[in-house]
Amino acid sequence: MQIIKSLVIFIILFVPIFLSAQTTYVQQDSRDEHFMDRMQTFFPGNQSFFTTTKPFSRKYMIESMAERDSIFKAWGGSERTSSKHKVDFYNLKSLCSDHAEWLTDSSFLLPSKKSVLHTFYKNKSNFFEIKRPDFFLAVNPVIHIRMGKDQSDDKTLYLNARGVTVRGEIAHRIGFSSTITDQQERGPLFFQEQIFSSRAVPGVGFYKFFKKDSSAQDYFDGRGYITFKATRYVDIQFGYDKNFIGNGYRSLFLSDWGNSYLFAKLNTKIWKFNYQNLFMELNPQFTKRGDSLLKRKYAAMHHLSINVTPWLDLGFFEGVIFGRKDRFDFQYLNPVIFYRHIEGTIGSPDNAIAGFDFKATVRKRVQLYGQLLLDEFIISKIRNNPTYWANKFGFQFGAKYFNAFGIPNLDLQAELNRVRPFTYSHNDTINNYTHYNQPLAHPLGANFNELCGIIRYQPIPKLRIFAMLQHYVKGLDKDSSNFGGNIFRSYLTRRSEEGFRIGSGDRFVCTNAILRTSYEWKQNLFLEGGVQWRSAYDAVLDQKTNSTILFFGLRLNMFTRSYDF
Repeated sequence: MQIIKSLVIFIILFVPIFLSAQTTYVQQDSRDEHFMDRMQTFFPGNQSFFTTTKPFSRKYMIESMAERDSIFKAWGGSERTSSKHKVDFYNLKSLCSDHAEWLTDSSFLLPSKKSVLHTFYKNKSNFFEIKRPDFFLAVNPVIHIRMGKDQSDDKTLYLNARGVTVRGEIAHRIGFSSTITDQQERGPLFFQEQIFSSRAVPGVGFYKFFKKDSSAQDYFDGRGYITFKATRYVDIQFGYDKNFIGNGYRSLFLSDWGNSYLFAKLNTKIWKFNYQNLFMELNPQFTKRGDSLLKRKYAAMHHLSINVTPWLDLGFFEGVIFGRKDRFDFQYLNPVIFYRHIEGTIGSPDNAIAGFDFKATVRKRVQLYGQLLLDEFIISKIRNNPTYWANKFGFQFGAKYFNAFGIPNLDLQAELNRVRPFTYSHNDTINNYTHYNQPLAHPLGANFNELCGIIRYQPIPKLRIFAMLQHYVKGLDKDSSNFGGNIFRSYLTRRSEEGFRIGSGDRFVCTNAILRTSYEWKQNLFLEGGVQWRSAYDAVLDQKTNSTILFFGLRLNMFTRSYDF
């Protein structure tokens, strides 16, 4: 891949000359993301921390908490005397301890009362840790063991993940992080159907059958990256992992729901502006047969965040997916200019999209957020013919209510996502908005309405309760005609020029309810249990299926597995 070779050579030869202290990033779906969201809502004065692009930088999170003394004062108590905010204090200490390489105040660490062999778990957060002026290293085991039972399936459900995660920094110049896990999984029937349909495990991609059982998967998940801070304002990250753009549970721009990918990211943060350039190598849809080299396609994305006021953040997004017979088009390395102009200049048939997002804080308790995605549209058609096929856009609107109804640590969230037919699709099977047989943005693809309600409650420091109710309606292809729900199909196969509404075609209606309880027995070691109920009606098969799943397990230094689709 030419872009990666050129970028690596540039980084190795020139960047180290200018490097200053760098940072690594929190893992996918980190609990710290929700805590930072709470803090930014309660105390929106910090305009140098940006929540729209994820994962979060460990360094910037700690820096944003540097004013914690004023936070304690605003809460009306100190860490030792306030009971009303003891959960937030606990979460703050956990955050500081988990990212101790950037912490200067040792009173916010969680030192172990007794280390193991005077070597391991000196800090409750890390199995093995070295912290010196010119070197930091943290090594931790990764475990996720879960057992479950689906009343509609005779076989036992399970997830068995074991691995290791390593992160560190060298001489305040180079940062690195790597997580490697080996996993065996047997998920619910609808999860297995998704794997069969996409030929990929959701969130991972490549897999093999486990012990010749076609209902169980054996797969390897390896992620890693290196980081540099080129100047005071510019961070560089290069590796194989995921990214997320948005403030909601879902994203219409870029989600971490699918497989990891190779990427180079430049993040420029100055004053009230945060500008991110993301260059990615992706895989177009495929059917893998034996050990064969998969084809490549590429993506380039920009996102600009502006903290306009302490209570209002605005964002602008643009991205393009393109294929050049396994090579990168260097026109798209331009970090500033709009990609639509580049498309016109080079006469390319590429898939460019753009969007707008916002986040507004109301009375330091409520957060309103949303996204508007524009793939392709004609104003006159939207006005005069709203069912025209090329009216390709989607929007998200959501709200978060922190300490709802005056109950500490009860946080509510409601989110609506609507995406019109044919959005994300293209006139060929290369340039659609996908990677490794999975959507890059929302897991439902296009032609759907989705409504999510989420409850997060932490009544005591170590106990977390998560509940979600999801309902969606998606339009499927009918009688082999393309109704725009399958973003992998070319829009040239559409059945007509108009008559397309959200939900057109055969309707798939699904209600999904999840209740999960987690108890933090030791630092980052959770005992979990819960129940999931799912009801789905497929008009293609004229069939309704109900599932009730009970599960329990143990999780250490790893995000939880959620079947939320």
